Amino acid sequence: MSLASELRQSIRTIPDYPKPGIMFRDITTLLGDARAFRRAIDELVQPWAGTKIDKVAGMEARGFILGGAVAHQLSAGFVPIRKKGKLPHTTVSIAYSLEYGVDEMEMHTDAIVKGERVILIDDLIATGGTAEGAVKLLQQMGADVVAACFVIDLPELGGAAKIEKLGVPVRTLVKFDGH
Repeated sequence: MSLASELRQSIRTIPDYPKPGIMFRDITTLLGDARAFRRAIDELVQPWAGTKIDKVAGMEARGFILGGAVAHQLSAGFVPIRKKGKLPHTTVSIAYSLEYGVDEMEMHTDAIVKGERVILIDDLIATGGTAEGAVKLLQQMGADVVAACFVIDLPELGGAAKIEKLGVPVRTLVKFDGH
């Protein structure tokens, strides 16, 4: 079975969540399937195996799970990117656009050393607002953002193209139609 087929089968779809018309792609079922979880992590790691990656940045919350596993495999450090007010030390923040409004995310000011090679990880890219904010935050701190990686892409929503316009390659493992 192909990787995309296996991952697709391991991802639960919940119709009309969080609102009517949305097909929510739930990766908790993938995380609970040891084989699918292992394959997803191996595929996220594969392009950078044997290269120098200093840090993996994960976006709250599923990006922490995936990013931690990828960082471990690459012998890299892990940087959490969190919603405003969740980190205990001195932070730097950035506002980013949501489908309906604006939010802020932050990271510790000492999480990145200028010039470090960083991979951004999350479970899904849709409109790309959150990922765009994370890339800009990392770049503002002097990171060389090598790639942004996601298990799921919803290509109709254009998020991957938004990240690529920032000069950051995007890697996704499975695509779903719709949103």
